[in-house]
Amino acid sequence: MQANSRRQLVAGNWKMNGDKALVEQMQKQLCAASLDNMDVVICPPFPYFSLFDSKLKLGSQNISQFDSGAHTGEVSVSMLKEFNCDYVILGHSERRADNFESDDLVASKVEQVLKANLTPILCVGEPESVREDGTLFDYIAAQLDAVLGKVGVSQFANIVLAYEPIWAIGTGKTASPAQAQEVHAFIRGHLAKQDDKIAANIVILYGGSVKGNNAQELFSQADVDGGLIGGASLNPEDFLSICQAANQ
Repeated sequence: MQANSRRQLVAGNWKMNGDKALVEQMQKQLCAASLDNMDVVICPPFPYFSLFDSKLKLGSQNISQFDSGAHTGEVSVSMLKEFNCDYVILGHSERRADNFESDDLVASKVEQVLKANLTPILCVGEPESVREDGTLFDYIAAQLDAVLGKVGVSQFANIVLAYEPIWAIGTGKTASPAQAQEVHAFIRGHLAKQDDKIAANIVILYGGSVKGNNAQELFSQADVDGGLIGGASLNPEDFLSICQAANQ
């Protein structure tokens, strides 16, 4: 465990994957494990929410920015609260790209989740072209500033951040521990310009091809507080090994 007051967190984002058998296997594996020094969140597709035991924390992969109404295919925060949901992933790169979610729309969704007293897992991160042209930090600052402008820095006490370099998602590429730490430190420093205490205490996850064999080194970095896990979260043994790396 890092020498700070932040509690490590590992969130498994199943994306559009999984089945009843995986729910059963994952519950069995996690409920039998001793993971007292960290938090685990599973973010399955909506149909599987009701199959999970209340002992496990659940997160949604998305919500609507609206309370209710004629919005076919959308899910509201009030619906999620009826199914033991604690967290909501917002601003994931796949939704920004595939569903054309702008920084402003992501900020509106963050506001909606906070009003419902759920915890947003706010994703920020850059494509490879941005990293290569040297505008990485401006790009991430703009993503953060859209939310800061909407909800204010004080609300970041109720937000989890996740840095996900887009070029490392599902590609097998992983940011080196030093690269991850550099960006996490920038994010914390950017928030510290407005509030030192909130910046020091906010949990910042790393997401991008995290596996059991690289998790411990990534999580040991000073500003990395766990992971947002994609592919490896679909294998109960792999996911547990990542959780155990955070539980040190």
